[in-house]
Amino acid sequence: MTETTEGPAPRPRILADLTPLRTSPDYRRLWFGNTVSWVGQGMTALAVSLQVYDITGSAFSVGLIGFCSFLPLVVFGLYGGAVADTIDRRKLGLASSAGSFVLSVTLVVITVAGVEQVGPLYAIVGLQAACFAVNSPARSSMIARLLPAEQLPAANALTSMTSTTGTLVGPMLGGLVVGWWGYRAAYTVDAVTFTASLYAMWRLPAMLPEREEGAGDKRASVADGLRFLGTRPNLRMTFFTDLCAMVLAHPRALFPVVAVLWYGGDAKTTGLLVAAPAFGALLGGVFSGWLGRVRRHGLAVLIAVACWGTAIAVFGLTRQLWLGLVFLALAGCADTTSMVFRNTMLQAAVPDEMRGRLQGVFIVVVAGGPRLGDFVAGSVADLASPGLAVTGGGVACVVAVALLGLRWRGFARYDAKDPQP
Repeated sequence: MTETTEGPAPRPRILADLTPLRTSPDYRRLWFGNTVSWVGQGMTALAVSLQVYDITGSAFSVGLIGFCSFLPLVVFGLYGGAVADTIDRRKLGLASSAGSFVLSVTLVVITVAGVEQVGPLYAIVGLQAACFAVNSPARSSMIARLLPAEQLPAANALTSMTSTTGTLVGPMLGGLVVGWWGYRAAYTVDAVTFTASLYAMWRLPAMLPEREEGAGDKRASVADGLRFLGTRPNLRMTFFTDLCAMVLAHPRALFPVVAVLWYGGDAKTTGLLVAAPAFGALLGGVFSGWLGRVRRHGLAVLIAVACWGTAIAVFGLTRQLWLGLVFLALAGCADTTSMVFRNTMLQAAVPDEMRGRLQGVFIVVVAGGPRLGDFVAGSVADLASPGLAVTGGGVACVVAVALLGLRWRGFARYDAKDPQP
């Protein structure tokens, strides 16, 4: 009889898989640089809002900041994706990061100069959004070149932790820094943190898009990317499912209303409601170790989006604050799961020469979906009630994603071992 020498089976991973950080120095630098710069950007976003309000005393003027960033995100997201499929992505990432750095320094300069006008602030916000929209497709396209396919879910989970950390920590630090040392200090910290992103980009190898043999060096076009997307049902579904969640079941615009009407709260209650989904998303990233064992990415996306809609629908029925926060956090966790697998599909199932353009479309959907969702939620709340807007939106999201899954059944069968767009 032959004795087996196999050891015990490895324990299931629960916490985030840090393998990408251990195995790829380039990815490690890129992740660290982005994490630091995201925190700095979160500080600046809050500082600009506070400064605009100090200058104007108008909530409408503060709201215009979002409008100034939205159009550049849409336009340059698509254009930046096409450029990322044409030239060296490292150079594009370096140039756009340098542009963001210069804009952060400009904020310091105009604050030191005592400029008390909102026009320059709006212009800088718009240019920062343009730089981000160009940088993001290039950076996202690089990840699939830096890591093997099996590490992409772990890398995208780590990326989600970067953005949610910036969303949570950045504004908190920004409020403290502005309160203690003023706007100039907040903008200076942002400029300093951008050097980490610049350094990470500088150290990367050249990354020209990989083209099929005989394809030549023709300039990539946005139209070609959209035509490619139109013939790839699995990739289209990654966007359709996200729009179900963000347009139909995105109650962010109603948080100030429900904080008062449902919970008898105030601005602090609104802040808790805003932070809860981000906190849940961060937890989803921290406890993402199991994601790497999932092969049916399409089915996972459908389930995650349905969980988001269900959590939002139940949140609309709650009238106890702690319970509402729990369901918002669960929704945020489901959103992280959906994002990880959607982004992994876009990286693994898309030819390298198309990755930039598809990531550009991703930026447009991520930027536009929640804003359209704010409009839908606000309109339904005015026509009916906030409860119907929230709960009805969650139910509509679940129904819509179920119908999409039935219409394109192949999406649920998508296998990470054989990624088909």
